[in-house]
Amino acid sequence: MRSAGLKTLKNRLSEYVRIAAGGETVLITDRDRVVAELVAPREVRAGRLPDALLAEIVRKGLLTPAALPPGPPPQTRPVAPLEQILDELERDRADR
Repeated sequence: MRSAGLKTLKNRLSEYVRIAAGGETVLITDRDRVVAELVAPREVRAGRLPDALLAEIVRKGLLTPAALPPGPPPQTRPVAPLEQILDELERDRADR
């Protein structure tokens, strides 16, 4: 078990995350008082999360994430002119 102060944790976060992922608990301290623990996720929790399952499948090479289409996203058109939307909102509020 290791401990790290907030400032040290901030500066070396990836190192401490790797330590926790390896199964070791990292105690997070603030002014010499333990305020949190950094631990690897429990197997039952991580295996059930859809994102974790998807990440595992991608890591194994069974699935390749879709590439983003080239170019900017398609343009959207407003449903109605702003003046019309504001007028309808004003009428709705007048009923109250």
